[in-house]
Amino acid sequence: MKPYSKKMIIVTGALGFIGSCLIGRLNELGFTDIVAVDDFSKTQKNNNLAGKKISKRIERSIYLQWQREHHAGTQFIFHLGARTDTTEFNRQIFEELNVNYSKEIWSICVAFGLPLIYASSAATYGNGEEGYDDNVERIPYLKPLNPYGDSKQCFDMWVLKQERKPYFWAGLKFFNVYGPNEYHKGRMASVIFQAFNQIAQKGQMNLFRSHNPDYQDGEQLRDFVYVKDVVEVLLFLMEKREASDIYNLGTGAARSFKDLALAVFDALKIEPLINFVDTPLDIRETYQYYTQAKMNKLIEIGYTQDFTSLEEGVADYVKNYLQNNSYY
Repeated sequence: MKPYSKKMIIVTGALGFIGSCLIGRLNELGFTDIVAVDDFSKTQKNNNLAGKKISKRIERSIYLQWQREHHAGTQFIFHLGARTDTTEFNRQIFEELNVNYSKEIWSICVAFGLPLIYASSAATYGNGEEGYDDNVERIPYLKPLNPYGDSKQCFDMWVLKQERKPYFWAGLKFFNVYGPNEYHKGRMASVIFQAFNQIAQKGQMNLFRSHNPDYQDGEQLRDFVYVKDVVEVLLFLMEKREASDIYNLGTGAARSFKDLALAVFDALKIEPLINFVDTPLDIRETYQYYTQAKMNKLIEIGYTQDFTSLEEGVADYVKNYLQNNSYY
């Protein structure tokens, strides 16, 4: 892949998990005129951009006006910045950061003819009673389980109602993404990250006990997708720049948390020892027991790369990043 031009690529949420991995991969491909947008007062995330080649850092608070003034120098916008805490219940925060801010970026892309990829979420699917099909005709029927999911659903719905759209746009419903550069996420970090720390410190790990009679302890299922695969899909869509739509981004294969835990133990060469603890009360009622992305639509537009298996992804993450405290 070669740069289309010498124009800038914008990445919002640049200090974050997926945003910083995207910038790292763009650098590997020769893209260096990258504008990193974020709240740079959050210094605990600074290591995610250490050593990466970017041309500018723009504070999130001034970015919208800056973008209006610099639209002519922009070739692509990846809007990955969002409030992603599923335990946050202040809806005003989500309305401001995930909905209204995204609407402003969309409007700028429409006004100045800029292509856009934005982050949606599998949290929009709620408990999965409507399935996990990214057919846009099904989107109005989805019932998210928390304010974060509601905010992503709200923006997806708003996008679909717009008569004026960027010449290319894509919304991506990220499933359970894991991988390097999530050290800052705390409770919201992937279970792989949390499992590694528990096993490294105690030689054992805790998984949530099932509170659903349809699932045994540890057999709750998720579509775990490696962040490196997520980045490749982002780049594929940037290069293709057609077939605007909302797409699932998972692997299409649901795996259990027990599978995940065993993969971490195996990567560390430690005999498995798993304990089960009650799911915290503040998330118990909104806990998803099963997610699995239907990936037909992305494949139909020409995406042919295989997704990394859970075992391969966990092994790479543990051995090449977590054990060395390294960044991508």
